[in-house]
Amino acid sequence: MNMLNIVLFGPPGAGKGTQSAKLIEKYQLVHLSTGDIFRANIKGGTELGNLAKSFMDQGQLVPDEVTIRMLESEADKSPDAKGYIFDGFPRTPAQAKALDNFLATKNTSITMMLALEVEEEELKKRLLLRGQDSGRPDDKDPAIIQKRIDVYRNETEPVRDYYQAQNKYTGIDGIGSIDDIFSRLCDAIRSIAN
Repeated sequence: MNMLNIVLFGPPGAGKGTQSAKLIEKYQLVHLSTGDIFRANIKGGTELGNLAKSFMDQGQLVPDEVTIRMLESEADKSPDAKGYIFDGFPRTPAQAKALDNFLATKNTSITMMLALEVEEEELKKRLLLRGQDSGRPDDKDPAIIQKRIDVYRNETEPVRDYYQAQNKYTGIDGIGSIDDIFSRLCDAIRSIAN
């Protein structure tokens, strides 16, 4: 079987974290989360981490090539990976293209983009509930929640279109029990990966 490389998408509150952990375990994938990689590089004071921090300190977005180089160095730590799950990346068509180029150097490519689809009203309910339980302040304020959902929609629509054009996009109904949603994801993977 070829490598299984999944881009996992979903709006805030869609249950992405939970599902990606289950997918990683089942398919033995390496989790590449740009957020985690950024934090680790900055904390570790790596050359790329310091470079990224210099942009962030000025309130600028970290350039794609820096992000990709961090992803590459992280991916290179697992040369025998059965595949990768990309979390929080790519956020733009330019990043998606850069990711394609990077994977091509490893003689592999993105297998599919899986997107958890959940209605906006349901997301708001979930996030407000999560805010009560987790104490995450950004989950308590309806205005901030709305902004996070809007940013997600605006950012990801073009990326979805990018993968749709390659026939690699699969939307997954994100409503139901954790196990229901997980089995939908596994069905989608089975239908493409074989």
